[in-house]
Amino acid sequence: MPETSAQLDLFRIGLANLKKNRGWYLALGVVLVATGLVAMGSSLAATLVSVVFFGWLMMFVGVAEVFHAFWRKDWGGFFVDLLGGVLYFVVGGMLVANPAASAVGITLVIAVFLIVSGLFRIVAALAGRPPHWGWLLLSGGMSLLLGILIWAEWPVSGLWVIGLFIGIEMLFNGWSLIMLSIAARGLPDVDDSAPAAS
Repeated sequence: MPETSAQLDLFRIGLANLKKNRGWYLALGVVLVATGLVAMGSSLAATLVSVVFFGWLMMFVGVAEVFHAFWRKDWGGFFVDLLGGVLYFVVGGMLVANPAASAVGITLVIAVFLIVSGLFRIVAALAGRPPHWGWLLLSGGMSLLLGILIWAEWPVSGLWVIGLFIGIEMLFNGWSLIMLSIAARGLPDVDDSAPAAS
């Protein structure tokens, strides 16, 4: 079948590229692990930098959306684009102007989200008993506990939670790239130029 042959070709090309570029995966993984550890160690600075970056990103999107509204003002969504762009710009400006207060507010939203999603998963696990419902119950319990811990320390937790979460994400992402690079070393050599046999 031609679809299977094309898929096999793509798979072989992907394996060949992975093996050829495994050093880059390893280097990126090491940088992410190191950066993640720094972010976890100085979570206040990482939180403030993240909030300011997100604020500038929102301001840029706001300007682009306002520009789009005036550029395509002949269509029916002019005011929606204009108001949306202004809202993005104003909220982004508020984040940049006061990142500490913004981080506290965002952290409260994260805590509420974790609590609600944890409760939902616990109820779904106990009521529906889907396959492997114990893992769903454990996941819901961990989310609920994490949300409660963040809420209990709020507003102080607002100054370190975002930076800590970003650091943890970078650490695990970097570690997965390092493991991928190590696994790629053991892959057999693949010729990515030769087409697969039909």
